[in-house]
Amino acid sequence: MIQQVVDIVKEASALMTADQFTITQKDGVENLVTSSDLAVQHFLTERLSALLPGCGFLCEEEDFRDLEEEFVWIIDPIDGTANYSRGIADCCISVALARKGALQLGVVYSPGRNELYTAALGKGASCNGRPIHVSDRPLANGLFCTAMSTYRKEFAKTCSDIIYDIYMQCNDLRRWGSAAIELCLLASGYIELYFEMRLQPWDYAAAMLILHEAGGRIAGWDGAAPSLVKPSLVIAANRPDSLGALLATVHLHLPEGLPYGQ
Repeated sequence: MIQQVVDIVKEASALMTADQFTITQKDGVENLVTSSDLAVQHFLTERLSALLPGCGFLCEEEDFRDLEEEFVWIIDPIDGTANYSRGIADCCISVALARKGALQLGVVYSPGRNELYTAALGKGASCNGRPIHVSDRPLANGLFCTAMSTYRKEFAKTCSDIIYDIYMQCNDLRRWGSAAIELCLLASGYIELYFEMRLQPWDYAAAMLILHEAGGRIAGWDGAAPSLVKPSLVIAANRPDSLGALLATVHLHLPEGLPYGQ
């Protein structure tokens, strides 16, 4: 099935090359949606429904949530919409399939970067058909990818404190503006550390499986895998000791748990 999903995702990516698209705000100037986001999502839900009849969906746009089925597609039609709206190549389509709450496959495709990441449970991960694996660099030599809770700026100070503590232990910071791309770069061995205060499942579901299959680690505040049905804090690393350092730093600044529900 994964090749069929890849073919559908690549077809959908043609809708990202429109010469003109409209831009609107969802919850403020930071959270944008374009007509391309909607077109890609409509295309994917139609084609994936035909591929797997009776499936459910969890999608970013239009509050598209149907989580009661055995199989659920988790879709971000364009992860990195702000980049896309400005013509920056760091954006992608992210599609994951979960069965009874367990991820089965993930596809992340960035046409602007010419990168196709894929993974199937127990089958490893690849980029453009070549196997990928996390690096073995220690935290002190690691690149740290992070952000400042763009959509919920009331959490920025806590993010800043966590980021500062990890920055003082690692090599340097990076920021691409797409959670899916950044987690896939971790899976490929380019970066070693990742933290975001609050992401939605469609931001990370496909990349989470890709990272797992590439030998990486990913967790939420409690150390377990991030939720596939509600927002989550997300930390990830190439090594268990580095993930432990991230989790300890998060707990130092958030000892009582997450500062949000849904």
